[in-house]
Amino acid sequence: MNATDAATAAVVDPETTLMSMFWSAHIVVKIVMLGLLAASFWSWTIIVNKTLLFARFRRAMESFEQVFWSGQSLEELYSALSQRPNSGAASLFVSAMREWKRSFQTPSSSFQGLHARLDKVLDVSIAREVERLESNLLFLATVASAGPFVGLFGTVWGIMTSFRSIAASKNTSLAVVAPGIAEALLATAIGLFAAIPALIAYNKLQGDVARAQARMESFADEFSSILSRQIDSHLSSDKAA
Repeated sequence: MNATDAATAAVVDPETTLMSMFWSAHIVVKIVMLGLLAASFWSWTIIVNKTLLFARFRRAMESFEQVFWSGQSLEELYSALSQRPNSGAASLFVSAMREWKRSFQTPSSSFQGLHARLDKVLDVSIAREVERLESNLLFLATVASAGPFVGLFGTVWGIMTSFRSIAASKNTSLAVVAPGIAEALLATAIGLFAAIPALIAYNKLQGDVARAQARMESFADEFSSILSRQIDSHLSSDKAA
């Protein structure tokens, strides 16, 4: 076998594949790698789920706002929406209208504090929707921040194991040192593989949450103004009577 054939054989040698490096790694390093791969899988599950969730949220917001500003009666819209699950601005609308309708079941003096109650209901509804959108994002932040350090721990442990083997064999040849170090560095690579997408997705999804919250707050302010004018109209009618 000439030098070229030997080099080619070394490249395709199964002992240098990622799988072989994993199986030959120390048990602690294996656990680190498996944990990081599991974290990466769960991160991608969250990323896909949240991407679909925000797409549905935007479509629901656009659909509701189109109907809301079309001039349809608020009572008719409430009757249609109150019988099914809602999200986004539709959820805010149903919660506020439910509080509004409760006010008619009590003495008219309750209108004095109705505006404050409506604002509180809208704030609580927004907080509930934001909490739903933000759920599981903390896991992405944890993987993004801790993933490289967990991988580094596996690398340090693997290198310590390699150096102990070198000391025991009293052989400092690069051919002896390189495989163990390569196995150890694989843990850091997997840590970065898990952390980088999680970090990018976390920043992107947090921006989506902030935009969704701002959009809901804008609708809440506009809807609160509409109800406030109706409250003032009711109070004026009561005084005139």
